[in-house]
Amino acid sequence: MVDMIHVPGGDVPVVSRADVVVVGGGPAGFSAAIAAARNGASVCLLERYPYLGGLASGGMVLVLDDMCIGKEVTVRGICQEMVDRLAKHRLAIYPPEAERGHDPVAYRKWSRWGLFDFNTKERPHPICYSVAFDPDGWKRISDEMVREAGIELRLHSWFSSTITEGGRAVGVVCQTKSGPQAIMGGVVIDATGDLDVAASAGAPFEHGAYMVTTVFRLGGVDTDEAERFQFEEPAAFAAIDREAKRLIGGSWDYWWLKTPLPGIVWCNCPHMTGMDGLKVEDLTAAEFEGRRRIHAMVEYVRAHLPGFAECYVVDVAPQTGIRQTRLLQGEYIVTKEDVTGRVHFPDSIARGRDYYTPYRALLPRNVEGLLVAGRHYSATSQAQKISREIPPCMAMGEAAGIAAAQALQGGVSLRDIDVGKLQRTLRSQGADPGDIPHASARILEPQA
Repeated sequence: MVDMIHVPGGDVPVVSRADVVVVGGGPAGFSAAIAAARNGASVCLLERYPYLGGLASGGMVLVLDDMCIGKEVTVRGICQEMVDRLAKHRLAIYPPEAERGHDPVAYRKWSRWGLFDFNTKERPHPICYSVAFDPDGWKRISDEMVREAGIELRLHSWFSSTITEGGRAVGVVCQTKSGPQAIMGGVVIDATGDLDVAASAGAPFEHGAYMVTTVFRLGGVDTDEAERFQFEEPAAFAAIDREAKRLIGGSWDYWWLKTPLPGIVWCNCPHMTGMDGLKVEDLTAAEFEGRRRIHAMVEYVRAHLPGFAECYVVDVAPQTGIRQTRLLQGEYIVTKEDVTGRVHFPDSIARGRDYYTPYRALLPRNVEGLLVAGRHYSATSQAQKISREIPPCMAMGEAAGIAAAQALQGGVSLRDIDVGKLQRTLRSQGADPGDIPHASARILEPQA
């Protein structure tokens, strides 16, 4: 007999039960699932798309950055393991330590990979530890690691609602081709990027917004010729580059970057503002407008930009590049001053380049049994804009997964876990929880 649970709207079959249910298979959710499983929990990982990786794969955000301060690498753990595995297949590239810094020769070699510190005011930006990678490689390695960890993976499962009992999240309902399905868990981790699970459970949040992007890749590019033109004919290059940016209607300084696949370049543009990533109408408009701009620019660079005469559109990312929607208002709300001021927290469980994320920023108010990990963590809109990159989100996810396992094994609530033990476990497993502040950190709260 099929186990059923009654939810608003009717009875739903329970298709799985696990210690930890992770909703969202992007970088944060993937890391949470891997960490929880490796620390003894049974895990069910839910993802709406037919692949893992989220914005790293489907969104084609193909550079890992925000993971070092100077020459010190600040995000390690599962993120670094992913890099190492990709590199073995020649699907990840990063500058060796000896070539990081302000050397003009190194800048010419590595800048068109996007592997520089864009946060500094120095020009040219110093080369730093960042990683260019291939999106399908990310999917491949994610599959391998999930299988090795013994995680139950359910793709094509679109989150619908959170199941709560007495103010505690105990499971979720997903919409599938087989109809609605319930997955029950001891701890639920919201790694949706849009705070879908926590919002459904009644957790307070702020509705933010930022630019959206239809990322794309071009093939057939002679990158050697394009780089030669940039560095050896700077005035002519600047004029053509300026017009290309006008046609695309919004981009970073470098609108195209090299990838591990020869002749394939990544274009993290066009940037479009005034659109809400939670509205179907805006998401639809972004797809149409993005493609219009892409093809207008491609026609121009084919005719005018050396190295691009034979270029063609390989693909447009299947996921729209959404940077900000709902933001949790948790037990602690990280501010822009916390991030820019390098404020250190005694309960730090993750680092970015030179900032720290407290465990309290993963804890929703008013809801038990639920953790949040990813770009929708508890932060103000301005703070999130400068602390939402993939590596620190993976670090958050890794911490959330271990915290969930620790709470279940200790028979305590997520609010009452031993954060010191969590920090020690993260460090013992190769991560950097930020428990040891950098010399540049600002200490406002006394260490426990």
